[in-house]
Amino acid sequence: MAVYWVGDVQGCDAPLGRLLGALDFSPSRDTLYVLGDLVNRGPASEQVLRRLMALGDAAQCLLGNHDLHLLAVAAGAGRLKPMDTLDGILQAADRPALLDWLRHQRMAIWGNDVLSVHAGVLPSWSVTKTLSLASEVESILRGPDMNEFLHQMYGNEPAVWRDDLTGVGRLRVIVNALTRLRFCSVTGEMEFASKEGADAAPAGFMPWFDVPGRQTANITVAFGHWSTLGLLQREDVWALDNGCVWGGCLSAMRLSGDGQHELIQVKCEQAQKPG
Repeated sequence: MAVYWVGDVQGCDAPLGRLLGALDFSPSRDTLYVLGDLVNRGPASEQVLRRLMALGDAAQCLLGNHDLHLLAVAAGAGRLKPMDTLDGILQAADRPALLDWLRHQRMAIWGNDVLSVHAGVLPSWSVTKTLSLASEVESILRGPDMNEFLHQMYGNEPAVWRDDLTGVGRLRVIVNALTRLRFCSVTGEMEFASKEGADAAPAGFMPWFDVPGRQTANITVAFGHWSTLGLLQREDVWALDNGCVWGGCLSAMRLSGDGQHELIQVKCEQAQKPG
């Protein structure tokens, strides 16, 4: 039995297939945590979803910002962007099944002593709080109010978490932290304009994982989302979005039974231009 965490696939089904082959992945034996952004920008988003669906419970998948964008577009709450490659899903005969499976995926997962999220965790959130807040969004996405929420999901405000937040504002902060976060301040204010690496933090901000006193600093957080960050392997964080869709690698972290971990990567055969 082995456990793997995989960075952003973004519709790159061929590299995903080659990575699973390199891992000798068996759904009857192994577990795969996929860190969100399953779809978009790559050439075969519908095939990625079908492949992951076929793995059953062996694939534990997170929702990233691109996955939520797909759900919003399908619900008429968002518009396709010039670089989107979502038509294969939107026009598929099995579109209802693909979208229904997607909206039942997770916003945060605790498993094998690792907290998995797509983007980040606010400094004041513990593991327990992160999972509880994630479940609030998961419940909305799986229920009858999903479309109404998706029409109100977009926006950068509120930029700071408060326990007394309610309604759409509360859900939006949770979504933005878990699927869009890169930089924040020591007080937890989120900044969304900057998409460069950690050394390009705007004045007054820093990478979320370097905020002093972060409540999740005593455990490992695995995340994707930040391709310009590059590979990061620390005791407290694994950054696994290595820009597969931009011509980089699709990366997996393997955790063995003795607690050791190793990185396995496959090169992506096509390269899109970031945008």
